[in-house]
Amino acid sequence: MNALETQQATLNQKAENNREKIAVILEGRDSAGKSGTIRELTQYLNPSWFSVCLSAKPSGSTMSNWLGHWGNKMPSEGQIVFYDRSWYSRAMCQKINGWCSDKQYRNFMAKVIDWEQSQNITFIKMWLSISEREQIARLTEREISPLKYWKMSPNDKKAIAQYDEYTIAKESVFTNCGKWHSINYDDKKAGRLEFITRLNHYIK
Repeated sequence: MNALETQQATLNQKAENNREKIAVILEGRDSAGKSGTIRELTQYLNPSWFSVCLSAKPSGSTMSNWLGHWGNKMPSEGQIVFYDRSWYSRAMCQKINGWCSDKQYRNFMAKVIDWEQSQNITFIKMWLSISEREQIARLTEREISPLKYWKMSPNDKKAIAQYDEYTIAKESVFTNCGKWHSINYDDKKAGRLEFITRLNHYIK
């Protein structure tokens, strides 16, 4: 087995023996590699050991009860949930694009850590970091690719112009919202190996 497969085998053993509630949060810029990482990490896992939670466009009622909405998507005992974006969207893409109010943003930042601590859940927060040059290259490739063009959205086209804004928002989250692990994802293969290695370290 190669290094990644060895780590995946370790994750299998840890997931099978897991008795905790584990939330693995993947955040990062558009095209960072969140969905692909989840697909690779879970390809050998028994489906009963995990689930994947995708972040969809929220309704008005969801926006007004943001943490309550996510509270219904927490892992059960013995389960790992991988979040392809999470409640931290409020502090990042929602804030940057003006989709939430300043009051909603401030309330989130003031309450999120206490809310997490009340869940009795192990939170593992991963930031998939890519350079501005790499993001431009990936989004350009996505737009012209006959296999990936459908992923391109108006928000993706805005992402490059928002690179610095995203950096500021991310740093505020890192400073105020608990422990985060930043992983270099300019090289996806190396990034995924580091991701699963860190994940195995924090799962008992």
